[in-house]
Amino acid sequence: MRVLVVEDDPLLGEALAAGLRQRQHVVDWFRDGTRAHAALTDVPYDAVVLDLGLPGGDGMRWLRQWRGEGRTMPVLILTARDGVQDRIAGLDAGADDYLVKPITLDELAARLRALARRSSGRAESVWRHGALAYDPAGRSVQWNGTPVDLTARELALLEALMAHPNRILSKAQLQEKLYDWGESLESNTLEVHVHHLRRKLARDVIRTVRGVGYALGPAEGAEDTQ
Repeated sequence: MRVLVVEDDPLLGEALAAGLRQRQHVVDWFRDGTRAHAALTDVPYDAVVLDLGLPGGDGMRWLRQWRGEGRTMPVLILTARDGVQDRIAGLDAGADDYLVKPITLDELAARLRALARRSSGRAESVWRHGALAYDPAGRSVQWNGTPVDLTARELALLEALMAHPNRILSKAQLQEKLYDWGESLESNTLEVHVHHLRRKLARDVIRTVRGVGYALGPAEGAEDTQ
C-alpha cells in the first residue's frame, strides 16, 4: 500500500513514516498541505493520513478541497482534536476514519488495512484468487495451501494486483505502488519482480498484456501470454 502522511510535527511524522515502512508500506511524508496536494496530483495513493493543524492551511480545508475535486482515496484524520464536534466535522467533510493522538502504529496500520479493504471492495480479511491466498495483516502468502516466502517488493506487487483482480495495471501504476519519491529504478526492475513471483508461485499467476502492463491470471489457472 502506498500511503501519504501529512504531519507537520517532525518527530511524529518521521516515526509514522518509519513505522509504516517497517510494515512494508510505501510512504511519502510531507509537513504541509501544499506539498501533499502537489503529490496527490502525480501519485494515486491508496490512503492518506492527515493531520488537521497544518501550517499554511488547516487539514480540514485540504480535505474539503480534495473531495470537491472528486478525489476518492481513503483519508484517515490523525489529530489531537478530540471533541465530538471535531470528529463529526471531520467525517462530514469526507474523512473515512478519525483517530485522536496519541495512537499506536499497530492500530494505525490496522485502520489503514480496513480502509484498503473497503476501497477495493474486499470485506474479507484474507484475499483469495484461485489457489492464491494473501493475508494483508500477517503479510503472508499461500499457494495451494503452502506458505510462500516473498520479499517486501514482491508482496507489494502482489497486493497491488490482488487489490484489483479484474484490472490491467500499467507498469507505471505498479511502480508507483512499489517505490516512494526519490528512489531510483533500473529499467527492468518491475520485470524482475514479476519473474520472481512467477517462479515462486506459478507461471500463470501474473498475465502479461503486451504494450499495456500486467494483471492477475485467471483464478482457475491458464497458460501465460509471455
